[in-house]
Amino acid sequence: MRVQRMTVTLFIPCFIDALYPRAGMSVVQILERLGHKVVCPEEIACCGQPAFNSGYWAESRAVAVKVLEHLKDAETVVIVSGSCGAMVKNFYPQLFANTPQAELATQVSTRVWEFSDFLVTKLGVTDLGARFPAKVTFHDGCHGLRELGIKKQPRALLAKVRDLQLVEMSEAETCCGFGGTFAAKFPAISTAMGEVKCTSAIETGADYIVSNDLSCLMHLQGLLSRQGNKLKTIHLAEVLTGQ
Repeated sequence: MRVQRMTVTLFIPCFIDALYPRAGMSVVQILERLGHKVVCPEEIACCGQPAFNSGYWAESRAVAVKVLEHLKDAETVVIVSGSCGAMVKNFYPQLFANTPQAELATQVSTRVWEFSDFLVTKLGVTDLGARFPAKVTFHDGCHGLRELGIKKQPRALLAKVRDLQLVEMSEAETCCGFGGTFAAKFPAISTAMGEVKCTSAIETGADYIVSNDLSCLMHLQGLLSRQGNKLKTIHLAEVLTGQ
């Protein structure tokens, strides 16, 4: 499938910018290698999801309106997170309903893509020529899976990575327990849910847990490190830049 080269506005979520910049840089590398121009507005920080999920919609709008302003002229928006992608694509129209920004929120939402979905569904790309000699298992983040319908796309990409062995865990679709503010409000429940996920991943004998949502991976890596387990977490984009 032949796709016209485009200008991609990359939305790097705040926690990725602060803690996992390599994932963002990997996405830039992939998109530029495919011939697209990538712009990344530094002014965009948080999408407003923490306040939205906690019921503080007015405070969320105060943050989100700045995102809308910087994305209003974007041809295509790619977000390196299932949760933040779902926020802008699915929940911004709800957040801004009956406000002066309602029409803009709807317009922007139609141009938003999660990273793996953009590659596979929009561009028709699955083989990026990557090599990653390891056994991996994949974690389906709740927002990506349940809000955006992302399941086959990352697996289609992993299937084309040379020397990579994907072993599905029994709890692939089970919530990891992070949930953003949920982990702060209910730490004991969050930890117990995360331990179920970690146990399932460990049982596969994998070297890495791969996901397209780094907030989940941050939670799981913290639990694994405290357990002293050698299993590591890595974002899909970093696997796809392997040589």
